[in-house]
Amino acid sequence: MKAETVGGKIDLTTSALKVLEKRYLKKDEDGRVVETPEEMFRRVARSVAQVELNHGRSEAEVGYIEEKFYNLMASLRFLPNSPTLMNAGRRLGQLSACFVLPVEDSMESIFGAVKNAALIHKSGGGTGFSFSSLRPQGDIVGSTKGVSSGPISFMTVFDAATEAIKQGGTRRGANMGILRVDHPDILEFISAKDNSARLNNFNLSVALTDVFMKAVEKDEEYDLINPHTGKTVRRLKAREVFSLIVNHAWKNGEPGIIFIDRINRDNPTPSAGRIESTNPCGEQPLLPYESCNLGSINLSKFVRADGAIDWDSLRETVHNSVHFLDNVIVINKYPLKKIEEATKANRKIGLGVMGWADMLIKLDIPYHSREASKLATEVMGFIQTESKKFSSVLAVERGDFPNYEKSIYKGKMRLRNATTTTIAPTGTLSIIAGCSSGIEPLFAVAFVRNVLEGTKLYEVNPLFERIAKERGFWSKELIERIAEKGSVKDIEGVPEDVKRIFVTAHDISPLDHIRMQAAFQKHVDNAVSKTVNFSHNASPKDVEEAYFLAYGLGCKGVTVYRDGSRKNQVLSTGKTDAHEGRQDAAPPVQKITPRKRPEVIKGTTRLMKTGCGNLYVTINEDENGNLFELFTQMGKAGGCAASQSEAIGRLISLALRSNIEPIEIEKQLKGISCHSPAWAPGGKIASCSDAISKAIERYLERGNKSNGNGSHPPLKEKVMFCGACPDCGGSVEHEGGCAVCRDCGYTKCS
Repeated sequence: MKAETVGGKIDLTTSALKVLEKRYLKKDEDGRVVETPEEMFRRVARSVAQVELNHGRSEAEVGYIEEKFYNLMASLRFLPNSPTLMNAGRRLGQLSACFVLPVEDSMESIFGAVKNAALIHKSGGGTGFSFSSLRPQGDIVGSTKGVSSGPISFMTVFDAATEAIKQGGTRRGANMGILRVDHPDILEFISAKDNSARLNNFNLSVALTDVFMKAVEKDEEYDLINPHTGKTVRRLKAREVFSLIVNHAWKNGEPGIIFIDRINRDNPTPSAGRIESTNPCGEQPLLPYESCNLGSINLSKFVRADGAIDWDSLRETVHNSVHFLDNVIVINKYPLKKIEEATKANRKIGLGVMGWADMLIKLDIPYHSREASKLATEVMGFIQTESKKFSSVLAVERGDFPNYEKSIYKGKMRLRNATTTTIAPTGTLSIIAGCSSGIEPLFAVAFVRNVLEGTKLYEVNPLFERIAKERGFWSKELIERIAEKGSVKDIEGVPEDVKRIFVTAHDISPLDHIRMQAAFQKHVDNAVSKTVNFSHNASPKDVEEAYFLAYGLGCKGVTVYRDGSRKNQVLSTGKTDAHEGRQDAAPPVQKITPRKRPEVIKGTTRLMKTGCGNLYVTINEDENGNLFELFTQMGKAGGCAASQSEAIGRLISLALRSNIEPIEIEKQLKGISCHSPAWAPGGKIASCSDAISKAIERYLERGNKSNGNGSHPPLKEKVMFCGACPDCGGSVEHEGGCAVCRDCGYTKCS
């Protein structure tokens, strides 16, 4: 297996290079990239291969394994999870993507978990919590005779801590919050995100039990149990609770659901503990304090020229990937000693896939066909079998995982790893690999990327482009028409046999999404991350039907997303009427008249250090407390910097008085650099423009300030739910609870 190179360099797309430079490659103190993609893969391969020295390998043998690992990644056949690519061989050295922390019913445990989560987020990981052990709201606290505020109240503390932590400037904090359906506060939990100002750093999932699901099927009541006393406190109608979950998921995608009893039936070490939570995207159930190292095989690389799957090459890749991931467990720098101990006790790894839609296209198989589901089971069954075979080889050479005696494998087969397979979201990894994401269908066959000065750049699926040019139906006009909708479904000029295989997420039914998820789940140790897409016109009944099918087919959880359901989504394909959701003509452009200045106005002035001297930024509010205008004054009179900052202030004031959201202004100015930066408390000030953006940002942190236009949401909601990327304004896809921008690699997993 050799790296695919062009002129001595790895063959990467423009988008892949852009994402790598922004988020993965080493930078110097001034933010300049000082590492090539080849050097990144070499750094990771060298670091992971060093583990072989612990097992008596010679330097020559270690070098051979390093080369094997390098080619594994540089060929884009396999990529480890983002923290491994970012941090292997570097000072931080934290290589795991997902963690689960316990939250017990005491102040010590709750705030200890807050502290531990902050350390994990700082190191680049995401955290999952079950809050099911916390006593319900209103329960008496014996030690103080006070009254408990309940799980949701404490979750806001975790949320605030996450907001304060920026994961090394490369990854944003993400949490999973889980509550059992039989907890007395379940109704408040289901509706927790009705208040858009809280829990914006959480994905929420309800842990559904088999008892509850049977009660739903039989239209019976079920018990709510106080976790502190173990006693039943009241009973609810299961169908009414299920309907509430369905309606909230239909409304904004949350809460998701996990089938907690099914997850625990597949717990490989039941004697070591019960699984109560998953990682932020739901695909990795873990015991308390466990972490997991994930990686994905790019299936698009295993279709031969004759249209057959290259099983021998896939087998080799699976073996090398298991070897790689097992080594990662050893070199990982864990954020907590307890996490290191729990992780090494079970040595769980999660090998998954990406490029599935691309493989189907190359094989001429429609994504939503029975043939595709059958192949999914066959491919994942092969990966599962081969991953277990090589884990067994490692066990013979290096020993079984320490909790082997407590595992379901005892006496059946030797294993180095308690689990070997997981299908995770591959948002940025699939951009780097230049393939479709995870097991998702295509997001779009073509779409528009808006670049500077209003220029439109059309991004086209490379497989479609090749086929269209080979068969002679390629044209600029055709691509423009496809980009309007993203799909070729109703596009004249595209042959029917091509339409048959180039299906997108919204061309297929939600039930087809579930069937594909279930097909993969049959041969996955852990769980499968998959977004079940619904059209905007789907009904809550459609969501309910998908949930029942997922339960019946053996899925371990479900994440749904109804197009346009999250507030202020900007559709990435087509033209949409904001009020009706119609894809037709755009509304007429309206002229804006800036608001008039009142006679009396109040504000604050902030001193900002810049490379040009002190900059005083004054932000004023109108009588209603809405941002109205901004003025600047340089400490040194006159000069170019003073005149430019004054001009910026005037334009900002005009924008504010014209109802432009302050956060949009702040994003446009943020990060603009000049030749003379400055350093101040809170970080680097790249320019006067950057200083003004930071002044606005700090002003906004005082509360949900806006411009008085009631149609705009508060700050957190806008960042959270906007369908356009907050970094670059590009298209955002929803995948497994994450928002992923394929333009710049921005991800947010809650």
